[in-house]
Amino acid sequence: MAEGPDSVDARLGARLAELRAERGWSLGELADRSGVSRSTLSRAERAETSPTAALLNRLCHVYGRTMSQLLSEIEPAPALLVRAPDQRIWRDRTAGFVRRSVSPPHPGLRGELVEGRLAAGADLAYDRPPVPGLEQHIWVLEGTLDVTAQDTEHHLGTGDCLRLRVWGPTRFRCAGPDDVRYVLAVVLP
Repeated sequence: MAEGPDSVDARLGARLAELRAERGWSLGELADRSGVSRSTLSRAERAETSPTAALLNRLCHVYGRTMSQLLSEIEPAPALLVRAPDQRIWRDRTAGFVRRSVSPPHPGLRGELVEGRLAAGADLAYDRPPVPGLEQHIWVLEGTLDVTAQDTEHHLGTGDCLRLRVWGPTRFRCAGPDDVRYVLAVVLP
């Protein structure tokens, strides 16, 4: 749900529409490429709905961007320092996922830090990486996190760190009983 004319959802919707227009694609063409319905794409572009993490992941894959790159493109000029209160937070309320962009945004950088929070019982499944071969380091700060990649499930507890390259589907699950908070370091190939 959009908060106003300059809300994150409104800026994100406008950027998604720009990316589609830059390629000369119709909503139907983008739907075919992403596997997302035309109506969902249209509603996201018009900021009538807040896109889910899974939807943004599919669009990032089609456009060859990480989620942080896409989100940085809707922000003003990049800064070298972003104070904690100014770090951008994005929520997928449906999935119980909160994503904080810790690194100062810049579309030209290959690495970034993200803080993720999953509510107990949350289950995020991505059918493909936003960029094939993306390197991820997942460091659990509090709680437990189950990560599945390349058909292997990894159970991570507080302090554990998993490094992987993402080529196919991944799944992040917080079985509970408490929420999980983790750092995701992402490095483009």
